[in-house]
Amino acid sequence: MKKFPDKLKKGDLIKVIAPSRSLAILSQESIGYANTRFEDLGLKLDFGKHIKEKDDFVSSSIDSRVEDLHEAFSNKKVKGIITVIGGFNCNQLLHYIDWDLLKSNPKIFCGFSDITALNNSIYSKVGLVTYSGPHYSTFGQKLYLDYTIEYFKQCLMSDKPFDVIPSQQWSDDEWYKYQDDRHLINNSGFLVINNGEAEGIILGANLCTFNLLQGTEYMPSLKNTILFIEDDYESVPHTFDRNLQSLIHQPGFDGVKGIVIGRFQRASNMTDNLLKQIIENKKELNPLPVIANIDFGHTDPKITFPIGGHCKITASGDPKITIIKH
Repeated sequence: MKKFPDKLKKGDLIKVIAPSRSLAILSQESIGYANTRFEDLGLKLDFGKHIKEKDDFVSSSIDSRVEDLHEAFSNKKVKGIITVIGGFNCNQLLHYIDWDLLKSNPKIFCGFSDITALNNSIYSKVGLVTYSGPHYSTFGQKLYLDYTIEYFKQCLMSDKPFDVIPSQQWSDDEWYKYQDDRHLINNSGFLVINNGEAEGIILGANLCTFNLLQGTEYMPSLKNTILFIEDDYESVPHTFDRNLQSLIHQPGFDGVKGIVIGRFQRASNMTDNLLKQIIENKKELNPLPVIANIDFGHTDPKITFPIGGHCKITASGDPKITIIKH
């Protein structure tokens, strides 16, 4: 049974936890800006007990991370959970999570990148809709965060359907190092690769992390789905191609109704023409509407969208993405 968590409202308490890398990786400047952003939203913050622990992998023990996850879900005062930042290892937690605890205490859970493993596993195991969206660290940006905050509010603080509109400008800079020296790029809008229309359940987010669930009990059904996928700078064109092909080979892929692709980082060397070649060369994708260059993933700004929610996409000369239920 699918469960949508209660929306956030002003005065609600948000728990910040670190299922991947530690809060220790953040500068005090970024932490200060993030705290102010949440205060401006009217949301209170609390931090996990083990959030600052740091090992050789800039993370903490499995036990520490699971303990903070369980405490965040079981704490009745907590109305939402947001992750510090991504990383490489939150799939280590899956075998140790008390899924009944999460099912009995549904609440908003938000993060992206490595957190994709938790987002989709939680939805698969207990039916709780989770959210791919900004980390706590994302809110540490001094400038150009309005678009990200607006979609965070539309998805997590309102029940109304909303359209995804391209940002006017985007960035792929090391903002955490140079808060006042940002480099914006004009947004050319959505890229339609395959025409068509589709409605379905949203799954996915970071592609290489989503693929870690293949062949496990944590992989959600692909029936009647719209896949939202993206990858970071390490995903060069041939890597993205093979990761996408691996997903296509999964049992039940014929249940996928459409694909939405997040913007690539410049260091990936992906171009519109290369992406078109990758998609158009895969016969399994020929019947599916495919739209790319959407504001989510490892560039900024970014939307927030529901894993397990429902959307409609129209891939045509006037492309449209509507998040219907979230």
